[in-house]
Formats: sequence, structure tokens, C-alpha cells
Amino acid sequence: MEELVTQIEQALAEVERELSDAAVSSDLQRMAQLGRRHKELSEQAALGQRWRAASQGIADARGLLESESDPEMRSYLEAELASSEEALGAVEEELRLALVERDPNDGRDVIIELRPGAGGDEAALFTGDIYKMLTEYAARLGFKTETLSSTGSEQGGFREVTFEVTGDGAYSIFKWESGVHRVQRVPETESQGRIHTSTMTVAVLPEAEEVEVDLPAKDIKIDVMRSTGPGGQSVNTTDSAVRVTHLPTGIVVACQDERSQIQNRERALKILRARLYERALEERNAAEAAERLSQIGTGERSEKIRTYNYPERRVTDHRVKFTSHNLDVVMAGDLSAFTQALQDEDRRRKLEVASSA
Repeated sequence: MEELVTQIEQALAEVERELSDAAVSSDLQRMAQLGRRHKELSEQAALGQRWRAASQGIADARGLLESESDPEMRSYLEAELASSEEALGAVEEELRLALVERDPNDGRDVIIELRPGAGGDEAALFTGDIYKMLTEYAARLGFKTETLSSTGSEQGGFREVTFEVTGDGAYSIFKWESGVHRVQRVPETESQGRIHTSTMTVAVLPEAEEVEVDLPAKDIKIDVMRSTGPGGQSVNTTDSAVRVTHLPTGIVVACQDERSQIQNRERALKILRARLYERALEERNAAEAAERLSQIGTGERSEKIRTYNYPERRVTDHRVKFTSHNLDVVMAGDLSAFTQALQDEDRRRKLEVASSA
């Protein structure tokens, strides 16, 4: 373990050397990568220092025990030794977990896209409920949220809504929400009290920095149009809505929420960069692409990562077989138990892979 801690410290020193290099400081993309790596290594180095302190505590206690003959003092030193050994085991476990390969995007801000799946108006209403749940969760954790684009439905809720979550480690928290969410409840429009099943999809995209995604003007088509609300209602009287088409891929992003054409354009480009960055990640790793597609799915009722059952007041995450019977608390934005269960399972699997390698 001492050799491992030394390697961490050497890697941290090398990153700090690069960060202070004038030649590197002009490369914004490299600086961003080094900044994220520095944060990760600093956390690991701090754990290494704790490991050294616990190891030294054990060595000191053992040395004193060898020369101590007083029974009372020996009993005290033996208790101290047992406590130090327990502390050492705990910090070693923390260090092993910290060294497990992390998702390089965990420290990024995210762009989250929500869309109704099966279920018509009820799916749109449920999309609105999930939007509120996720934004409330972000607020609880101290993250900032901003709606980038939205289209409301006539009955309430959303036909689509895209929002941004900013704050250190946002992706590490919200990536677990990506997939099909299923609700079982009696819709407000149901006169006979029958339970309906509806779905909506969540896509969580790590936000790309401008230096990471090149958008040449020749690859982009920008159209300006009149903003409209649900049912064709005009949002404002100016041509401020913007539709951006990425010609090489055919990806289209439209934004109309802001009154300023410039603001809508910037928001559309931000969403486009995130989608292109996600696309590049998928092309680099076909296995991850298949996993993400299986999570997001098509929105059919049979596909799900989580079910919200209103009659029984329970929420079940099917990936880790975790159930909460406090549906109201979950819908109010307390997802911490689900995030923890998913993170623990992810660490467990990664440790298994690392141990068998």
C-alpha cells in the first residue's frame, strides 16, 4: 500500500507541474482535463496521508507494547492498537474504492432531457412531475438548475423539457436517472377510477466545454421563427425562437423560451454540444453505447428502470431491487437513498472486476 500511496503522490506532483507549465496553460481543453485529474488525485492523496497516519499509529502502539510491563497500561495500549487497526482497515477500503476506475465525466455539469413515452396526456403530466422531482433534488444538493427548452402540453406537464444542472459532480449524481420511468396511478381525467400505466424517458448528457466540440459555421444551419406555446399560442411577438441543425449528423435543437434570439441561440448550441459530445463518447465505446440505449429504451410500458406506484405509495428501482414506501417524499425530491444504492452497487461491481483482473 505504501508503494501505491507514493505513486499517487508522484502522479499528483506531475499534474501540478503540467498545470504550472506556460505551454499547457494556452491549451484550454488540456487545462480542463488536468483540473479534473488534479481534483481526483488530491482526494486520493488525502486518503493516502490518512493511511500513513493510521499505519504510524499502529507502529507506535506496537513499539510501546513491547517495552511496557504495567498490566493497566498494556490494556490501554492494546485497545489503542485495536482501534488503530480498525481505522487502518477503513481507510484502506476507502482508498481502494477511490482508485477504482471512475467515470471521467463524473465531475461535469449535465443537461437533462425529459420526454413523455407511452400514455398520452398522462405521460406528459408525469413528465412534469419528474421534472419537479429532479429539480427539487438538485436544489437539495446545492446545485443550480436552468430550463433551456420546454414545450408544454395542453393538459399540463410537458411534451418535452430540457434543463441544465450545474455544480461539482452533477453528472455523478444524475447519471443514475437516465432511462425509462414508469408510473402507475389513476389519472385525473379517468372517470371510472382505473389505474393507468404511463412512461417517460430521461436522458442525462454530460455537458461539453466549447473547446471539446468543434462547431464550424459550415456545419450549422440556424433558422429563426416565431415562438409558440401549447396549442399554437404565441409566446411573444418577435421572431426569437431558434432552430439549430447540425448538418453532418442531422441533429436538430430548437429553443424558444427566452425573448432574446441570442439567448435562444446560445442555449440551442449548448444542448447541441452536449448531444455531439455524448455521440462521440458512444462512438469511442460501443459497449457503453449499447448500455445507454438499453437504459433509455423506447418508452414502451414494459421497459423501465424505476416504477412509481401511487396506489401503494411505493417507488422501486429495478436495477438494484431497491424500494421506498415514501412516494410523497421521493416525488418531493429526496432521491438520496436511490443514488446511494446505485453508487454502492456500481462500486461493488467495479471492485469485483478490479479484484479478478
